[in-house]
Amino acid sequence: MIDKTALVIVDTQSIITYHSYHGEEIVGKISSLQAKARELNIPVLFIQHIGPAGTPFEEGAHMTEIHPTVAPLEGEIVIKKTACDSFFETSLHQELIDRDIKHLIIVGFQTQFCIDTACRSAVSRGYDVTLVGDCHSTANTPTLDAISIIDHHNETLNGLGTLHHHITVKDSSEIFSSELAR
Repeated sequence: MIDKTALVIVDTQSIITYHSYHGEEIVGKISSLQAKARELNIPVLFIQHIGPAGTPFEEGAHMTEIHPTVAPLEGEIVIKKTACDSFFETSLHQELIDRDIKHLIIVGFQTQFCIDTACRSAVSRGYDVTLVGDCHSTANTPTLDAISIIDHHNETLNGLGTLHHHITVKDSSEIFSSELAR
């Protein structure tokens, strides 16, 4: 299965990581997974959220750049999105089809928005998903603190899926074990 796997790094942008719970720590863990994926020749795809002109997510704004710790290498795919769904009006699905990818390892920011949506949307499109439970984060909200949001999503998304495809939540230490388990 490892040859049909891709690492998808969602919205690991300075403006988001700076405000997220343990943002720098999460970026460090993502960087470790990214290095291992590259070592194993697993495709690494980046999702970058872009917003309208005049907003903090305006394309080209310094804070919307992908965090330098996990910056893409030349030739790696960066897909720009304008909605929570990484697949909505983007080339992500076609990029995955072109590479015969069947399994996505998803990491990044923000848990209750783009991570949740990426996982659900991927399963609906026929992919198996491994959400790395300690490699996604968010900021506190008026209703819930970040750790509660993260824990809730890890519990809720684990096992969610269709008859043939599902989401599994795993710790980063389990991701590139001797055999990539789904």
